[in-house]
Amino acid sequence: MVELLIRDANVVMEDGIFRGDVAVEDGKIIAIGKLDDTMKYEKVVDAGGFFLLPGGVDPHFHVRYPSHPERGTFESETKAAAAGGVTTIIEHPISLPPQYSKEILMARVQAAEEQCIVDIAFLGAAGGEKIEYIREVGEAGIVGYKTFLHAAPEGRDKEFVGLTMKDNYELYKSFQEFKQSGLPVSAHAEDNDLISGLIKESRAKGNTSGIDHAKTRPSITEVLAVERLIRFGKENKVPLYLVHISTPEAARVAKAARDAGQEIYIETCPHYLYLNEQALIEHNAYAKCNPPLRSAEEVAQLWEFIIDGTIDTIGSDHSPFTVEEKERKKEDIFVAPSGFPGVEFRFPLMMSAVKEGRITLLRMVELLSTNPSKIFGMYPKKGAIRIGSDADFALVDLDTPYVINHKDCLTHAKDIGMIYDGKQVYGKVLKTFVRGEMVYDMGEIKVEPGFGQWVKREKTE
Repeated sequence: MVELLIRDANVVMEDGIFRGDVAVEDGKIIAIGKLDDTMKYEKVVDAGGFFLLPGGVDPHFHVRYPSHPERGTFESETKAAAAGGVTTIIEHPISLPPQYSKEILMARVQAAEEQCIVDIAFLGAAGGEKIEYIREVGEAGIVGYKTFLHAAPEGRDKEFVGLTMKDNYELYKSFQEFKQSGLPVSAHAEDNDLISGLIKESRAKGNTSGIDHAKTRPSITEVLAVERLIRFGKENKVPLYLVHISTPEAARVAKAARDAGQEIYIETCPHYLYLNEQALIEHNAYAKCNPPLRSAEEVAQLWEFIIDGTIDTIGSDHSPFTVEEKERKKEDIFVAPSGFPGVEFRFPLMMSAVKEGRITLLRMVELLSTNPSKIFGMYPKKGAIRIGSDADFALVDLDTPYVINHKDCLTHAKDIGMIYDGKQVYGKVLKTFVRGEMVYDMGEIKVEPGFGQWVKREKTE
Protein backbone atom coordinates (compact mmCIF):
# COMPACT_ATOMS: atom_id res chain seq x y z
CA MET A 1 0.00 0.00 0.00
CA VAL A 2 1.37 3.39 -1.04
CA GLU A 3 1.85 5.95 1.70
CA LEU A 4 0.19 9.05 0.19
CA LEU A 5 -1.67 10.28 -2.86
CA ILE A 6 -2.22 13.96 -3.52
CA ARG A 7 -5.05 14.01 -6.01
CA ASP A 8 -6.20 16.63 -8.52
CA ALA A 9 -3.54 19.31 -8.08
CA ASN A 10 -2.09 21.81 -10.50
CA VAL A 11 1.38 20.35 -10.15
CA VAL A 12 4.20 22.85 -10.72
CA MET A 13 7.24 21.08 -12.14
CA GLU A 14 10.45 22.50 -13.56
CA ASP A 15 9.28 22.24 -17.15
CA GLY A 16 5.61 23.12 -16.79
CA ILE A 17 2.32 22.80 -14.95
CA PHE A 18 -0.19 20.00 -15.31
CA ARG A 19 -3.41 18.90 -13.60
CA GLY A 20 -2.87 15.53 -11.99
CA ASP A 21 -1.74 13.46 -9.04
CA VAL A 22 1.42 12.80 -7.05
CA ALA A 23 2.16 9.56 -5.18
CA VAL A 24 4.55 9.33 -2.24
CA GLU A 25 6.27 6.39 -0.56
CA ASP A 26 8.91 6.50 2.20
CA GLY A 27 8.98 10.28 1.99
CA LYS A 28 9.90 10.28 -1.72
CA ILE A 29 7.92 11.05 -4.86
CA ILE A 30 7.33 7.76 -6.70
CA ALA A 31 4.79 8.72 -9.37
CA ILE A 32 3.46 11.83 -11.08
CA GLY A 33 0.60 11.88 -13.55
CA LYS A 34 -3.02 10.89 -13.96
CA LEU A 35 -2.87 8.02 -11.50
CA ASP A 36 -5.62 5.40 -11.49
CA ASP A 37 -6.91 3.28 -8.63
CA THR A 38 -4.76 0.23 -9.32
CA MET A 39 -2.57 1.26 -6.39
CA LYS A 40 -3.97 1.47 -2.87
CA TYR A 41 -3.13 4.45 -0.68
CA GLU A 42 -2.91 4.85 3.07
CA LYS A 43 -3.82 8.55 2.80
CA VAL A 44 -5.47 10.53 0.03
CA VAL A 45 -5.42 14.33 0.03
CA ASP A 46 -7.78 16.04 -2.40
CA ALA A 47 -5.94 19.13 -3.65
CA GLY A 48 -9.09 20.50 -5.23
CA GLY A 49 -7.23 21.94 -8.19
CA PHE A 50 -5.04 24.20 -6.06
CA PHE A 51 -1.40 24.64 -7.02
CA LEU A 52 1.07 22.10 -5.66
CA LEU A 53 4.51 23.73 -5.55
CA PRO A 54 7.88 22.36 -4.51
CA GLY A 55 8.34 23.19 -0.85
CA GLY A 56 10.19 26.43 -0.34
CA VAL A 57 13.92 26.37 0.34
CA ASP A 58 14.66 29.56 2.27
CA PRO A 59 18.35 30.38 1.77
CA HIS A 60 18.44 33.09 4.44
CA PHE A 61 17.00 32.36 7.87
CA HIS A 62 17.97 33.26 11.42
CA VAL A 63 17.14 31.47 14.69
CA ARG A 64 18.42 33.07 17.91
CA TYR A 65 17.94 30.01 20.14
CA PRO A 66 19.33 28.82 22.54
CA SER A 67 21.20 32.00 23.48
CA HIS A 68 18.13 34.22 23.04
CA PRO A 69 14.95 32.15 23.57
CA GLU A 70 12.99 35.37 24.08
CA ARG A 71 13.45 35.98 20.34
CA GLY A 72 12.09 32.56 19.41
CA THR A 73 13.23 28.95 19.22
CA PHE A 74 13.88 26.42 16.48
CA GLU A 75 10.37 25.15 17.17
CA SER A 76 8.58 28.50 16.95
CA GLU A 77 10.44 29.75 13.89
CA THR A 78 10.19 26.51 11.91
CA LYS A 79 6.46 26.49 12.66
CA ALA A 80 6.45 29.89 10.96
CA ALA A 81 8.43 28.41 8.08
CA ALA A 82 5.86 25.64 7.64
CA ALA A 83 3.08 28.23 7.63
CA GLY A 84 4.99 30.04 4.90
CA GLY A 85 5.26 26.97 2.66
CA VAL A 86 8.95 26.52 3.46
CA THR A 87 10.10 22.93 3.91
CA THR A 88 13.86 23.53 4.26
CA ILE A 89 15.58 26.47 5.92
CA ILE A 90 19.25 27.37 5.59
CA GLU A 91 20.19 28.81 8.96
CA HIS A 92 22.75 31.60 9.10
CA PRO A 93 25.18 31.58 12.02
CA ILE A 94 24.35 34.67 14.05
CA SER A 95 24.14 32.82 17.32
CA LEU A 96 26.02 32.80 20.57
CA PRO A 97 28.58 31.69 19.64
CA PRO A 98 28.37 31.43 15.84
CA GLN A 99 29.17 27.95 14.50
CA TYR A 100 32.73 28.60 13.35
CA SER A 101 33.96 25.17 14.53
CA LYS A 102 32.75 21.59 14.21
CA GLU A 103 32.10 21.40 17.95
CA ILE A 104 29.85 24.46 17.97
CA LEU A 105 28.09 23.33 14.80
CA MET A 106 27.27 19.90 16.21
CA ALA A 107 25.82 21.43 19.37
CA ARG A 108 23.62 23.63 17.21
CA VAL A 109 22.57 20.69 15.05
CA GLN A 110 21.50 18.80 18.17
CA ALA A 111 19.41 21.74 19.41
CA ALA A 112 17.77 22.04 16.00
CA GLU A 113 17.03 18.34 15.60
CA GLU A 114 15.23 18.32 18.94
CA GLN A 115 12.85 21.10 17.89
CA CYS A 116 12.55 21.62 14.14
CA ILE A 117 9.23 21.19 12.36
CA VAL A 118 10.78 21.42 8.87
CA ASP A 119 14.18 20.35 7.56
CA ILE A 120 17.24 22.48 8.19
CA ALA A 121 20.67 23.04 6.66
CA PHE A 122 23.44 25.17 8.15
CA LEU A 123 26.00 27.69 7.03
CA GLY A 124 29.29 27.80 8.88
CA ALA A 125 30.61 31.05 10.33
CA ALA A 126 33.74 32.41 8.68
CA GLY A 127 35.63 35.40 9.99
CA GLY A 128 39.07 36.82 10.50
CA GLU A 129 39.23 35.93 14.18
CA LYS A 130 38.76 32.21 13.51
CA ILE A 131 40.39 31.61 10.14
CA GLU A 132 42.02 28.44 11.45
CA TYR A 133 38.59 26.76 11.74
CA ILE A 134 37.34 27.48 8.21
CA ARG A 135 38.44 24.18 6.71
CA GLU A 136 37.30 22.17 9.74
CA VAL A 137 33.73 23.47 9.74
CA GLY A 138 33.63 23.16 5.96
CA GLU A 139 34.06 19.40 6.31
CA ALA A 140 31.42 19.04 9.04
CA GLY A 141 28.26 19.03 6.93
CA ILE A 142 27.56 22.69 6.21
CA VAL A 143 26.17 23.75 2.83
CA GLY A 144 28.26 26.93 2.64
CA TYR A 145 29.92 29.69 4.65
CA LYS A 146 28.64 33.03 5.92
CA THR A 147 30.68 36.16 6.51
CA PHE A 148 30.17 39.89 7.02
CA LEU A 149 32.21 42.78 5.68
CA HIS A 150 30.94 45.13 8.36
CA ALA A 151 31.66 45.07 12.09
CA ALA A 152 29.34 43.52 14.67
CA PRO A 153 26.32 45.72 15.42
CA GLU A 154 26.43 47.84 18.55
CA GLY A 155 26.09 45.65 21.67
CA ARG A 156 26.06 42.35 19.77
CA ASP A 157 29.78 41.56 19.54
CA LYS A 158 29.49 38.05 21.03
CA GLU A 159 26.91 37.04 18.41
CA PHE A 160 29.41 37.85 15.65
CA VAL A 161 32.61 36.20 16.93
CA GLY A 162 34.35 34.53 14.01
CA LEU A 163 31.84 35.97 11.54
CA THR A 164 33.30 39.28 10.34
CA MET A 165 36.22 40.39 8.16
CA LYS A 166 37.72 43.63 9.42
CA ASP A 167 40.21 44.25 6.61
CA ASN A 168 41.62 43.03 3.32
CA TYR A 169 44.24 40.89 5.05
CA GLU A 170 41.54 38.82 6.74
CA LEU A 171 39.64 38.57 3.47
CA TYR A 172 42.79 37.47 1.67
CA LYS A 173 43.61 34.73 4.19
CA SER A 174 40.00 33.55 4.48
CA PHE A 175 39.48 33.28 0.74
CA GLN A 176 42.57 31.12 0.49
CA GLU A 177 40.86 28.74 2.92
CA PHE A 178 37.52 28.94 1.08
CA LYS A 179 39.30 27.90 -2.10
CA GLN A 180 40.24 24.57 -0.54
CA SER A 181 36.65 23.67 0.33
CA GLY A 182 34.88 24.70 -2.86
CA LEU A 183 31.79 25.67 -0.86
CA PRO A 184 29.86 28.84 -1.72
CA VAL A 185 30.48 31.86 0.49
CA SER A 186 27.38 33.79 1.51
CA ALA A 187 28.60 37.32 2.05
CA HIS A 188 26.91 40.34 3.61
CA ALA A 189 28.22 43.16 1.45
CA GLU A 190 28.40 46.58 3.16
CA ASP A 191 31.50 48.75 3.46
CA ASN A 192 32.32 49.10 7.16
CA ASP A 193 34.61 52.15 6.99
CA LEU A 194 32.12 54.31 5.13
CA ILE A 195 29.16 53.24 7.28
CA SER A 196 31.04 53.85 10.55
CA GLY A 197 32.05 57.33 9.47
CA LEU A 198 28.55 58.26 8.31
CA ILE A 199 26.93 57.03 11.53
CA LYS A 200 29.41 58.98 13.64
CA GLU A 201 28.71 62.10 11.60
CA SER A 202 24.95 61.60 11.74
CA ARG A 203 24.92 61.17 15.50
CA ALA A 204 27.08 64.26 15.97
CA LYS A 205 24.44 66.25 14.09
CA GLY A 206 21.60 64.72 16.10
CA ASN A 207 20.23 62.90 13.06
CA THR A 208 19.11 59.61 14.60
CA SER A 209 15.59 59.03 13.25
CA GLY A 210 14.49 56.01 11.21
CA ILE A 211 15.33 57.50 7.83
CA ASP A 212 18.87 58.26 9.02
CA HIS A 213 19.53 54.53 9.04
CA ALA A 214 19.11 54.55 5.25
CA LYS A 215 21.09 57.77 4.84
CA THR A 216 24.11 56.34 6.68
CA ARG A 217 24.14 53.18 4.55
CA PRO A 218 23.75 54.59 1.01
CA SER A 219 23.85 52.38 -2.05
CA ILE A 220 27.58 52.92 -2.57
CA THR A 221 28.31 51.06 0.69
CA GLU A 222 26.86 47.92 -0.87
CA VAL A 223 28.48 48.43 -4.26
CA LEU A 224 31.97 48.96 -2.79
CA ALA A 225 31.71 45.78 -0.74
CA VAL A 226 30.40 43.75 -3.69
CA GLU A 227 33.35 44.91 -5.79
CA ARG A 228 35.82 43.80 -3.10
CA LEU A 229 34.18 40.41 -2.76
CA ILE A 230 34.18 39.88 -6.50
CA ARG A 231 37.89 40.61 -6.64
CA PHE A 232 38.75 38.14 -3.88
CA GLY A 233 36.38 35.55 -5.33
CA LYS A 234 37.94 35.86 -8.77
CA GLU A 235 41.48 35.67 -7.41
CA ASN A 236 40.72 32.39 -5.61
CA LYS A 237 37.98 30.90 -7.83
CA VAL A 238 35.56 30.85 -4.89
CA PRO A 239 31.79 30.67 -5.56
CA LEU A 240 30.18 33.84 -4.22
CA TYR A 241 26.62 34.07 -2.95
CA LEU A 242 25.74 37.73 -2.42
CA VAL A 243 23.02 37.87 0.21
CA HIS A 244 20.12 40.35 0.31
CA ILE A 245 21.28 42.59 -2.54
CA SER A 246 19.23 45.77 -2.23
CA THR A 247 20.55 48.07 -4.96
CA PRO A 248 20.30 47.79 -8.74
CA GLU A 249 23.89 49.00 -9.15
CA ALA A 250 25.24 46.15 -7.00
CA ALA A 251 23.20 43.71 -9.10
CA ARG A 252 24.67 45.22 -12.28
CA VAL A 253 28.23 44.89 -10.97
CA ALA A 254 27.67 41.26 -9.95
CA LYS A 255 25.98 40.43 -13.26
CA ALA A 256 28.91 41.87 -15.22
CA ALA A 257 31.37 39.69 -13.29
CA ARG A 258 29.19 36.63 -13.80
CA ASP A 259 28.88 37.35 -17.52
CA ALA A 260 32.68 37.46 -17.61
CA GLY A 261 32.81 33.90 -16.29
CA GLN A 262 32.86 34.20 -12.50
CA GLU A 263 30.66 31.95 -10.34
CA ILE A 264 28.38 34.43 -8.58
CA TYR A 265 24.85 34.05 -7.25
CA ILE A 266 22.59 36.93 -6.30
CA GLU A 267 19.93 36.91 -3.60
CA THR A 268 17.41 39.57 -2.73
CA CYS A 269 14.48 39.63 -0.29
CA PRO A 270 10.78 40.51 -0.55
CA HIS A 271 11.22 43.66 1.53
CA TYR A 272 13.59 45.13 -1.06
CA LEU A 273 10.91 44.52 -3.70
CA TYR A 274 7.77 45.55 -1.83
CA LEU A 275 8.92 48.23 0.62
CA ASN A 276 10.98 51.39 0.33
CA GLU A 277 12.63 53.84 2.70
CA GLN A 278 9.26 55.45 3.43
CA ALA A 279 8.63 52.46 5.73
CA LEU A 280 11.47 53.68 7.98
CA ILE A 281 9.59 56.94 8.46
CA GLU A 282 6.34 55.12 9.16
CA HIS A 283 7.60 52.21 11.27
CA ASN A 284 10.99 53.44 12.53
CA ALA A 285 13.01 50.56 14.05
CA TYR A 286 10.42 47.96 13.04
CA ALA A 287 11.43 48.55 9.41
CA LYS A 288 15.16 48.63 10.15
CA CYS A 289 17.24 46.06 8.29
CA ASN A 290 20.74 45.79 6.86
CA PRO A 291 21.15 46.79 4.09
CA PRO A 292 18.42 49.37 4.58
CA LEU A 293 15.27 49.78 2.54
CA ARG A 294 15.97 51.82 -0.58
CA SER A 295 14.26 54.53 -2.63
CA ALA A 296 11.12 53.77 -4.62
CA GLU A 297 13.14 54.28 -7.81
CA GLU A 298 15.73 51.68 -6.79
CA VAL A 299 12.98 49.24 -5.84
CA ALA A 300 11.47 49.56 -9.32
CA GLN A 301 14.86 49.00 -10.95
CA LEU A 302 15.59 45.95 -8.77
CA TRP A 303 12.44 44.30 -10.11
CA GLU A 304 13.99 44.36 -13.58
CA PHE A 305 16.71 42.01 -12.35
CA ILE A 306 14.06 39.63 -11.03
CA ILE A 307 12.29 39.66 -14.38
CA ASP A 308 15.37 39.21 -16.58
CA GLY A 309 16.82 36.33 -14.53
CA THR A 310 19.81 38.16 -13.04
CA ILE A 311 18.70 37.53 -9.46
CA ASP A 312 18.92 33.84 -8.58
CA THR A 313 17.09 33.52 -5.28
CA ILE A 314 14.77 35.23 -2.85
CA GLY A 315 15.49 34.67 0.83
CA SER A 316 13.33 35.91 3.66
CA ASP A 317 16.23 37.02 5.91
CA HIS A 318 13.84 36.02 8.70
CA SER A 319 15.23 37.84 11.75
CA PRO A 320 13.25 37.59 14.99
CA PHE A 321 13.68 40.13 17.79
CA THR A 322 11.52 41.40 20.65
CA VAL A 323 9.44 44.56 20.93
CA GLU A 324 11.65 45.64 23.82
CA GLU A 325 14.75 45.44 21.63
CA LYS A 326 13.11 47.39 18.83
CA GLU A 327 11.88 50.05 21.27
CA ARG A 328 15.19 50.44 23.13
CA LYS A 329 16.36 54.07 22.96
CA LYS A 330 13.83 54.59 20.20
CA GLU A 331 15.03 58.15 19.68
CA ASP A 332 18.30 56.66 18.33
CA ILE A 333 17.72 54.36 15.35
CA PHE A 334 21.32 53.14 15.50
CA VAL A 335 20.71 51.33 18.80
CA ALA A 336 17.85 49.08 17.65
CA PRO A 337 18.74 45.69 16.12
CA SER A 338 18.31 45.25 12.38
CA GLY A 339 15.84 42.74 11.01
CA PHE A 340 12.26 41.52 11.22
CA PRO A 341 10.34 38.29 10.62
CA GLY A 342 9.62 37.48 6.98
CA VAL A 343 9.31 33.77 6.26
CA GLU A 344 5.50 33.75 6.37
CA PHE A 345 5.28 36.54 3.79
CA ARG A 346 7.77 35.19 1.23
CA PHE A 347 5.41 32.90 -0.71
CA PRO A 348 2.35 35.21 -0.68
CA LEU A 349 4.29 38.29 -1.76
CA MET A 350 5.98 36.52 -4.65
CA MET A 351 2.83 34.62 -5.61
CA SER A 352 1.19 38.03 -5.83
CA ALA A 353 3.86 39.01 -8.36
CA VAL A 354 2.75 35.98 -10.38
CA LYS A 355 -0.89 36.98 -10.08
CA GLU A 356 -0.02 40.51 -11.22
CA GLY A 357 1.83 39.16 -14.26
CA ARG A 358 5.27 40.39 -13.21
CA ILE A 359 6.82 36.92 -13.28
CA THR A 360 5.69 33.43 -14.22
CA LEU A 361 4.91 30.74 -11.70
CA LEU A 362 7.86 28.70 -12.99
CA ARG A 363 10.20 31.65 -12.44
CA MET A 364 8.87 32.06 -8.91
CA VAL A 365 9.56 28.41 -8.13
CA GLU A 366 13.13 28.85 -9.42
CA LEU A 367 13.65 31.80 -7.08
CA LEU A 368 12.08 30.30 -3.96
CA SER A 369 12.83 26.59 -4.25
CA THR A 370 14.89 25.16 -7.10
CA ASN A 371 17.77 27.63 -7.35
CA PRO A 372 18.52 27.77 -3.60
CA SER A 373 18.55 23.98 -3.56
CA LYS A 374 20.94 23.80 -6.52
CA ILE A 375 23.32 26.47 -5.24
CA PHE A 376 23.65 24.89 -1.79
CA GLY A 377 23.98 21.28 -2.93
CA MET A 378 20.57 19.87 -2.02
CA TYR A 379 19.12 19.37 -5.50
CA PRO A 380 17.33 17.23 -6.67
CA LYS A 381 16.56 15.94 -3.19
CA LYS A 382 15.04 19.32 -2.39
CA GLY A 383 13.51 22.12 -4.43
CA ALA A 384 11.71 20.21 -7.19
CA ILE A 385 8.73 17.97 -7.86
CA ARG A 386 10.22 15.00 -9.70
CA ILE A 387 10.51 11.24 -9.28
CA GLY A 388 12.92 10.40 -6.46
CA SER A 389 12.90 13.84 -4.83
CA ASP A 390 11.77 14.37 -1.26
CA ALA A 391 8.00 14.82 -1.12
CA ASP A 392 8.22 18.44 0.03
CA PHE A 393 5.22 20.47 -1.11
CA ALA A 394 3.28 23.65 -0.52
CA LEU A 395 -0.39 23.58 -1.55
CA VAL A 396 -1.28 27.15 -2.42
CA ASP A 397 -4.41 29.13 -3.34
CA LEU A 398 -3.33 31.52 -6.08
CA ASP A 399 -6.76 33.01 -6.75
CA THR A 400 -8.27 34.13 -3.44
CA PRO A 401 -6.97 37.46 -2.11
CA TYR A 402 -6.42 38.11 1.58
CA VAL A 403 -5.00 40.93 3.68
CA ILE A 404 -1.81 40.51 5.70
CA ASN A 405 -2.15 40.92 9.46
CA HIS A 406 0.94 40.24 11.57
CA LYS A 407 -1.25 38.97 14.41
CA ASP A 408 -2.06 35.90 12.30
CA CYS A 409 1.59 34.82 12.11
CA LEU A 410 3.11 31.84 13.94
CA THR A 411 6.56 33.33 14.51
CA HIS A 412 7.36 34.13 18.13
CA ALA A 413 8.40 37.58 16.87
CA LYS A 414 5.06 38.39 15.26
CA ASP A 415 4.64 41.51 17.41
CA ILE A 416 7.42 43.24 15.45
CA GLY A 417 6.17 42.04 12.06
CA MET A 418 3.67 44.75 11.10
CA ILE A 419 5.46 46.27 8.11
CA TYR A 420 3.21 44.54 5.55
CA ASP A 421 -0.05 44.98 7.47
CA GLY A 422 -2.99 45.92 5.28
CA LYS A 423 -1.41 44.72 2.05
CA GLN A 424 -3.66 42.54 -0.11
CA VAL A 425 -1.87 39.47 -1.42
CA TYR A 426 -2.52 36.17 -3.16
CA GLY A 427 -0.95 32.77 -2.65
CA LYS A 428 -2.19 31.71 0.76
CA VAL A 429 -0.45 28.53 1.88
CA LEU A 430 -3.12 25.92 2.64
CA LYS A 431 -1.01 22.87 3.47
CA THR A 432 2.70 22.11 3.73
CA PHE A 433 4.26 18.65 3.41
CA VAL A 434 7.78 17.62 4.44
CA ARG A 435 8.95 14.22 3.19
CA GLY A 436 5.34 13.24 2.57
CA GLU A 437 4.08 14.21 6.01
CA MET A 438 1.58 17.03 6.34
CA VAL A 439 3.27 19.41 8.79
CA TYR A 440 0.90 22.37 8.36
CA ASP A 441 -2.81 22.49 7.58
CA MET A 442 -4.82 25.71 7.47
CA GLY A 443 -3.22 27.38 10.48
CA GLU A 444 -2.40 24.24 12.47
CA ILE A 445 0.92 22.46 12.95
CA LYS A 446 0.38 18.72 12.53
CA VAL A 447 3.69 17.20 13.70
CA GLU A 448 5.66 17.21 16.92
CA PRO A 449 8.90 19.18 17.41
CA GLY A 450 11.87 17.18 16.19
CA PHE A 451 10.23 16.01 12.96
CA GLY A 452 12.61 18.15 10.93
CA GLN A 453 15.92 16.65 9.83
CA TRP A 454 19.41 17.99 9.22
CA VAL A 455 20.17 18.29 5.50
CA LYS A 456 23.80 18.18 4.36
CA ARG A 457 25.31 19.25 1.08
CA GLU A 458 25.32 16.62 -1.64
CA LYS A 459 26.59 16.48 -5.18
CA THR A 460 24.09 18.13 -7.51
CA GLU A 461 23.12 17.26 -11.05
